[in-house]
Amino acid sequence: MKQTYYGDREKCYQCYRPKSSCMCAYCQKIQTDTKFVILMHPKEFKKVKNNTGHFTHQSLPNSELYVGIDFSNHTKINEIIKTHQSYILFPSEDALNITHENPKTTHKPLAIFLIDSTWACAKPIFYKSKNLQQLPHMSFTTTQESMYEIKVQPKEGYLSTIESTLVVLQALKKHAIEQVSEEELVLFLQPFHKMIAYQKELIANPLSHAVRFKKR
Repeated sequence: MKQTYYGDREKCYQCYRPKSSCMCAYCQKIQTDTKFVILMHPKEFKKVKNNTGHFTHQSLPNSELYVGIDFSNHTKINEIIKTHQSYILFPSEDALNITHENPKTTHKPLAIFLIDSTWACAKPIFYKSKNLQQLPHMSFTTTQESMYEIKVQPKEGYLSTIESTLVVLQALKKHAIEQVSEEELVLFLQPFHKMIAYQKELIANPLSHAVRFKKR
């Protein structure tokens, strides 16, 4: 595991979290034919307490992560859009519901774009990136509630990036697009669960100065 030092705190070079709260060891690799493209807002990149986009990226070898806001002229992203049957996970009335509909309709490999950010920051990424606006939308239906107990979701039914990706992986398995084992799906959220447990422990221990959290 590569590490680097920022000030007087040692940090992991992969997830950018302090070494004391690094969860990289719990990330389980899942090989997919589908390419996942994680678009992270700069504000989200700077967070060390609750960023699940890094976990998602580390767990999916066939994924790419880019930080920015306007990706209109991003060479690599435009190349992926051109060579893949691409969707963006973004709720709308016309979105393809992957829970019920098979998204694979061409011979091209599948690519799913995920915006990793708060809802307020996700909108600028979508509306400033003209190439993303041209992509068909994807959504899903789930009864799953977010396990992000330490973070208030903007609306009921909202999931974190890694939780949303799990729902998508389950749907891809259902449509026989991906051959993912049940064990792999169960372990996919392991770093997320470990992070929540770690943060709840910090909240319960007011003497800890590693990371500060407010009780809900």
